[in-house]
Amino acid sequence: MSEAGGPTDAAGIHLLRSLGPASAAMLARAGIFTIGELRALGPAAAFRRVVFMGEHPSRNLLWALAAGLQGRDWRELTETEKAVLDAAVGEMPGWPGR
Repeated sequence: MSEAGGPTDAAGIHLLRSLGPASAAMLARAGIFTIGELRALGPAAAFRRVVFMGEHPSRNLLWALAAGLQGRDWRELTETEKAVLDAAVGEMPGWPGR
């Protein structure tokens, strides 16, 4: 456990708060297995990688990644935080999640 009481960066991605098994599987197929790997990439780059690998996530995955790294539930994000994350992902051809 980390100092804040959450999982450490070495922990499996499936332990990230707000992330269900289907989302953890998408991340694993994109080569993201640990919380530390997600933190190093950042939520927007990780989300883009998932889409690039042929997955079709909703924006909720992006929000869950960002919130989970902060030990928060994605539903706690403000509309401003969500807009910043959406802008960080940018336009992605072929992504139906927008």
